Amino acid sequence: MISLPLTSPISPNRSLLHQTRRPNSTRRRFWIRSSSSLQDQDTAKTPPKRVVLVRHGQSTWNEEGRIQGSSDFSVLTNKGESQADISRQMLAGDSFDVCFTSPLKRSKKTAEIIWGSRESEMIFNYELREIDLYSFQGLLKKEGKEKFGEAFREWQEDPANFSIDGHYPVRELWSRARSCWPGILAHDSKSVLVVAHNAINQALVATAIGLGTEYFRSLLQSNCGVSVLDFIPRADGGSPHVCLNRLNQTPNSPLSGGSSGGRKASKRIILVCHGQGDNEDSAVINQEATNDQPMNMLGVIQSQKIAEHLLDLRVSSIICSPDTASIETAGAISRVQEAAGCLGVDSVPRYVTTKQINELNVEIVLDKSNKDNDVIASIQPGWLSQLDEEAVSALWNRSGKAWESLLDELSDAESNSGDTMVVVGPPIAHISLIAQCLNLTKEGLGLFHLDAGSISVIDFPDGPSRKGVIRCTNYTAHLGRWCIPITRPA
Repeated sequence: MISLPLTSPISPNRSLLHQTRRPNSTRRRFWIRSSSSLQDQDTAKTPPKRVVLVRHGQSTWNEEGRIQGSSDFSVLTNKGESQADISRQMLAGDSFDVCFTSPLKRSKKTAEIIWGSRESEMIFNYELREIDLYSFQGLLKKEGKEKFGEAFREWQEDPANFSIDGHYPVRELWSRARSCWPGILAHDSKSVLVVAHNAINQALVATAIGLGTEYFRSLLQSNCGVSVLDFIPRADGGSPHVCLNRLNQTPNSPLSGGSSGGRKASKRIILVCHGQGDNEDSAVINQEATNDQPMNMLGVIQSQKIAEHLLDLRVSSIICSPDTASIETAGAISRVQEAAGCLGVDSVPRYVTTKQINELNVEIVLDKSNKDNDVIASIQPGWLSQLDEEAVSALWNRSGKAWESLLDELSDAESNSGDTMVVVGPPIAHISLIAQCLNLTKEGLGLFHLDAGSISVIDFPDGPSRKGVIRCTNYTAHLGRWCIPITRPA
């Protein structure tokens, strides 16, 4: 968890070193080139703040496969402008109080498209520029490999320790991302839009939730991908609780493919949160009541929407938790998959096997919690503190065993899982699996949020034995009118 930016944000007045007003415009625009010192602030009285990060749309150099870095020669392609317009529509219902944006042309244009006719202020922050890649900038990737050899290999395989022209670009990027947070969080607003670039957005997400430079390329940021961070004040006035509400919500479905960190994924795990159960529409459930409930009508609709969304994938194997709602959701997916022929989707018959893993059943852990207070059912910020230490440890140990089982299944050439594995379970189980994928500790369980009916995707560009890449988390656009708006208040 980061403490410097979040404990005591800076005054916005001290950080604005240069201001310019756009002629004939009611919106205000500012330029920022550096952060300033911190000031004391009563965090306990600060309202929750939601920060929405957006990467710019496809640029001309993205299209060419050219290394951009912090150069400012590329502009948005027609596709990039269309992506930005889709993001504008995704975010149209939100009343953002302010927009921070990189001044580089590709980011600036994306911000202007998304911001539309809003009259609230736009703040240009030079610290939000893309990663500085020095001599790499402007080269095609194949040229970088030919010209720099070992340095380019290190950039691909060990970016945290990669150096060029006497600089360590990723380390510098992380430091710069940390310096951006005080100004963003100090702004008098509840909802903030930040439009920037791939690498800097990765660093902003990572530094907010306390991840180091070794996580570069572990949290995917696609063109116009939207990520959401919630900052919830603590009652004791300490650093706010930070929660990654969702990661990399893209204009297209996250199942449509694409590369992960510039590499095509060889294996993939799709985490499906089961449809909503009878108890999950309330804030808490009593410990004396059984937690293993069937889906309610909304859950049934969510499971059908999930099954429809997965129809374009050939799913041969589903692994699920033994709880009732997970089994019902897995059954809906299986039935739709096997009906692909009569639905006109596939001419080849599909056969789906379903396997249950007991370690995905978190209800056993929740039922055994020794806390006298109620257990949070719909995962809200601070849910982890509602469990006693023994329960948290048990949850973490179970998820570790489940994660190892999934990787073994995905690695087994004799298994029926294929290249894509669908895993159905409750939100807490999948939060635990994401934390296991990132090799966090059990304290990291509180850093993520998942909703019933959501989809999260983990790619393995180097195979299941190597590090996974989080392609997206908490995707709900497939739920149609029942999707969770990206800008739902914290």
